[in-house]
Amino acid sequence: MSDSKEFKPCILIPTYENPDTIHEVVLAVRKHLDQVIVIDDGSSEPGRRAAEALATEGLAEVRHRAENGGKGAALIDGLRFAHELGFSHALQIDADGQHDVSDVPRFLEASRQRPEALILGTPLFDESAPRGRRIARSISVFWVNLETGGSIIADPLCGFRVYPVKQAVSVKPRAHRMGYDPEVAVRLYWTGTPIVNLDTRVSYPEGGVSHYRMFWDNVEMSWTHTRLFNQALPRLLYRWIRWGR
Repeated sequence: MSDSKEFKPCILIPTYENPDTIHEVVLAVRKHLDQVIVIDDGSSEPGRRAAEALATEGLAEVRHRAENGGKGAALIDGLRFAHELGFSHALQIDADGQHDVSDVPRFLEASRQRPEALILGTPLFDESAPRGRRIARSISVFWVNLETGGSIIADPLCGFRVYPVKQAVSVKPRAHRMGYDPEVAVRLYWTGTPIVNLDTRVSYPEGGVSHYRMFWDNVEMSWTHTRLFNQALPRLLYRWIRWGR
């Protein structure tokens, strides 16, 4: 186990147009850790006011982006801010209530035990999960297995994970929307960051707000995996040549 003085975690929550859920999610995670960073990704007035209320009530450190740049852009800003504040690790959780907050202690403990690792959630879906999301995840897992040369990352899209902050800030992914989650995981693996996969329950609340853009987000995801595979190919060829000797 690492020295606890070296482990200073926070909760990182990107939010865009979640005025009905963000307050409840922050209160829920604060039962386990009261160091919370919320990045509002250019929400309209209701979402912005909901985020501002968290700061007014002293429930979170809140930063507002001037315009919507995507989930990845919000996480990039949030990880930089966490680094500036001196946090060693950041537990990412979505603002829409999909993730099981009771798993926060288990993920933080896994990170405390393996502070050098990226802790990734592997979703256990219930019947509320849209079929399209399941298919998108299967496709992304296929490409990530090629990019890493094996079944290293069980699920690259789950937004419930713990980053070692310094390493995450250093890799600089180019995808700033839904492609960020798989790209940052693959790039961290390429730098030698160990991957730990943990099961976690994921549900899709009735009436929940989704910002997944079926066409454009799939275009970004395809372009992200094209870039990653092209960069991974020389590594894979070298590995295959060595195995063949």
